[in-house]
Amino acid sequence: MAPAQRSTRLLERALARAADLGERLSGPLAADARAQAAGLRETAHRPWPPPAGPWLQGQTWRELLFAHWPLPAEALRPAVPAELPIDTFDGMAWLGVTPFRVTGARPHGLPPAPLLSSFLETNVRTYTTIGGRPGIWFLSLDAASTVAVLGARRSYRLPYFRARMSATRRGDRIDYRTTRAAPEASLAVGYQPSGAVFQAVPGTLEHFLTERYCLYTLDERHRILRAEIHHPPWPLQAATATIAENTMTAPYRIDLSLEPPLLHFARRQDVVIWPLRPAAA
Repeated sequence: MAPAQRSTRLLERALARAADLGERLSGPLAADARAQAAGLRETAHRPWPPPAGPWLQGQTWRELLFAHWPLPAEALRPAVPAELPIDTFDGMAWLGVTPFRVTGARPHGLPPAPLLSSFLETNVRTYTTIGGRPGIWFLSLDAASTVAVLGARRSYRLPYFRARMSATRRGDRIDYRTTRAAPEASLAVGYQPSGAVFQAVPGTLEHFLTERYCLYTLDERHRILRAEIHHPPWPLQAATATIAENTMTAPYRIDLSLEPPLLHFARRQDVVIWPLRPAAA
């Protein structure tokens, strides 16, 4: 059997098992599913309305660190396809590294399944705007779940990788580690919130970096595709972090050691994501 066929069958078996387990679901995972759907009641903050059609999947993101570095746009250009402009704020592009925990991950119409719906994830991202819609371009996404990696690669054409990951909570502090074998990359960071919860004001850097309601990717013909995202406004807090190791951008030869990062923490975000569609220029 070809590798692609094996991957497809593995994913199909996992989803079937998720449906079976989900029939008996209650407790925190069911609460995640309800919160994801409830987020659609709050849309006034969005820069454009959410899509009318059904969303594809829901997720809850927990204990997320936004670590952002300012860079000249030309430093990011080798890692971002020429078809996509690179957004800047006050003349600088921004690259984010975001470790967090996913819970309640589920396809639309199914409840989250125990053992399959919770995993650690680390994203490396920057920003682009197509057709007036600011969004996210992912350089890489690491997850400690083979099912999540296979599903996201298939559904969203995203550069997901399987990685060894761990996170330990000590009070408000999260000690987090990601190690990926190929292309080699790693992150070891301890972080925690250090301020009151706030919502970013339009026009500020915090709003530019976080309040984005779509992701972009390319198909095999390098046509731009967009997946719409919805969530309530981010409940941000200032954060502190100790970064012991960060080679997440080494595959792109981007050096993050010259500037300290801008740090924010979010305790929870409930998200729904629509299927990919062609993006209007």
